Amino acid sequence: MTALASQSPAAAPPAAPNPAAPAGSALPVTFSALGRSFGSGGETHQVLRDITFDVHAGEVLAILGSSGCGKSTLLRAAAGLDAPTAGEVLINGTPVRGIDDRCAVAFQEPRLLPWQTLQANIAMGLPKGISARNGKAKVAELLELVELTAFAKHRPRAVSGGMAQRASLARALARTPGVLLLDEPFGALDALTRLKMQDLLLSVHRATPTTVLLVTHDVDEALQLADRIIILGKEPGKHGATITDAVTVPGTRPRDRSSAELARMRGELLARLGVDRH
Repeated sequence: MTALASQSPAAAPPAAPNPAAPAGSALPVTFSALGRSFGSGGETHQVLRDITFDVHAGEVLAILGSSGCGKSTLLRAAAGLDAPTAGEVLINGTPVRGIDDRCAVAFQEPRLLPWQTLQANIAMGLPKGISARNGKAKVAELLELVELTAFAKHRPRAVSGGMAQRASLARALARTPGVLLLDEPFGALDALTRLKMQDLLLSVHRATPTTVLLVTHDVDEALQLADRIIILGKEPGKHGATITDAVTVPGTRPRDRSSAELARMRGELLARLGVDRH
């Protein structure tokens, strides 16, 4: 696909391509006519309306949109941390009803327990019922995957922000989720560390395939990581954000950050987001 595809609010994004990574424990996600309002009566504020799209198992899908358009609200609905007021979210064909163990979430802040070691923080993500032996092996595997083995016994205050975020990602992966929800996971990092974390996420996705929904404000990040990108926005005269555009990102990951094709797409995406290209 060489250009952004305009679509009506009720239309779903283009069909998902075959994911670059095989779908191991990855699960498909469906958003069906989802809407979310807050308040009641005359004080009702509609945030989302008519959100309908599918995410294929093993796909990485990025969600772009201006601040306050409901990107995080959409992720919270998928995780079962918030209930929609219309429509529903289905994971592998089954509706999400409350906090869903099939999902794991990583936020912009690492949210690690400061009095625990990185190793112990990661272990908190392990599924219930796992044996001590298997749990220890899983944590060791994840520490190696995110390159923190040498810092396993360090506490969060003794490591950098990038290391803390790596530990947060490992904790989210500890239960081997079918769906990984990332809410601006690298937004608080400096530019160089952010690029390294993007590369790490791609490595993790190859090693531990899962379905990824990534909320980001960074267009370059979306183009580097995602198979597809959807844009949430408001339409004149209508309340609540919906899907206004969708694009399939060409090529396989990791992509060339200096690609002319990605540069052209970046300009188009920025324009759709209301940013002057100058």
